[in-house]
Amino acid sequence: MKKKFISVIMAAVLCLSFAACGNNSGKSQAASEQQAGGQTAAGSTAAIAQTNSSQTNSSQTQNAEQETAAKDGAETLPEGNKVAKDGAEMQTEDKSMPTRIPPENGTKINMYFGDTLITGVLNDSETAQALIAKLPMTQHVSRYAHDFCGVTDELPYNEEDVHYGWLNGDIDYALNAPYFTILFEDEDVSEQYGYQVNIGVITTPLADISALDGSFDVRIELAE
Repeated sequence: MKKKFISVIMAAVLCLSFAACGNNSGKSQAASEQQAGGQTAAGSTAAIAQTNSSQTNSSQTQNAEQETAAKDGAETLPEGNKVAKDGAEMQTEDKSMPTRIPPENGTKINMYFGDTLITGVLNDSETAQALIAKLPMTQHVSRYAHDFCGVTDELPYNEEDVHYGWLNGDIDYALNAPYFTILFEDEDVSEQYGYQVNIGVITTPLADISALDGSFDVRIELAE
């Protein structure tokens, strides 16, 4: 019952994302100017000024509404809750490689994005072990602003493993859909996105996956 209640809250909080499964793109509105025939030069100038003022007010209102929606969607957990870097072994010298250091005794996997092989290591979390039990499997994912992501089967998780944000290169399970996701950039602004469980990390350069585009049926299997 507790998990079900938490899941309902998570779905509401994560509407701006994902987030980790989506790309919020702004909407532009084309300006239009109308001039009535026979207007004097002064009248035309006044009409244009009024139109520009109206467009400016409309734009300001739209921006304010978008900012309010973003703030509502980016609502964070109470202070003291877990984020992706908490307790993580990290490297920060080589920005071309994943930030999280792979678990030494983790489970190595291969993920085939068409002809591109992305290797990774899964950890010993309850969620990762449940995924490992399903391998080999095919997972559909699509490219978004900072990740490849797709709806997946519901997996068990330990509430202590749930956190906000990600580290570049993380393989995560997001609870709201649920989603399988590989996050390759934007870790610095990621803590507005919540309710994820880290299940591993890729071991290839971040550019190998960020260079891909479109949707894939990714074959995931244990590495020999």
